[in-house]
Amino acid sequence: MSLEQDIFTGYFNPQDPAPLYKRQLSHEFELYIMTCIRSAKRDSEFNYKISYRNEPDKQYAEPLTYAIRRHFSETKAITSAAFEKFKRRTYMLLFMSLTVVMACQGFLPLLLNEDSRMHSGLHNSLDVLCWVVLWKPIERLIFYWNPFLKDISIVDRLEKAEVTITEIEN
Repeated sequence: MSLEQDIFTGYFNPQDPAPLYKRQLSHEFELYIMTCIRSAKRDSEFNYKISYRNEPDKQYAEPLTYAIRRHFSETKAITSAAFEKFKRRTYMLLFMSLTVVMACQGFLPLLLNEDSRMHSGLHNSLDVLCWVVLWKPIERLIFYWNPFLKDISIVDRLEKAEVTITEIEN
């Protein structure tokens, strides 16, 4: 990242009137950062390299670093809240599905006459219904949580990334 004034202004949202260190990052800058880390492995460490040409530009390094850390801290909080909401909804769906299964497997067979030939067919149909009812909650619990944890991990590493400030020789 460069601290040259024409490039530096593109890092922030142009409509944000806040002080420099509190400004929102521009969408393009966030996409740039995410594109740079796309090929990173799960345990990779991230580093920011900020370069400047002259001493007056160096004063913008710390506000830029603070804005990046604050942005990814807020993103981490939002992603963690979304994960908690996902867990809460999925467990509620699983609980409701288990309630339906208990009703189908526990109470409905008591109402049916066991001597009838339909009892066996209806009991098998209830078994299939129970598997169908439980399929989605179990699938969500097994497969859909990993993208949330991956995003939380990436944002956490971006928030805590080391910053290197270097001067470019003219």
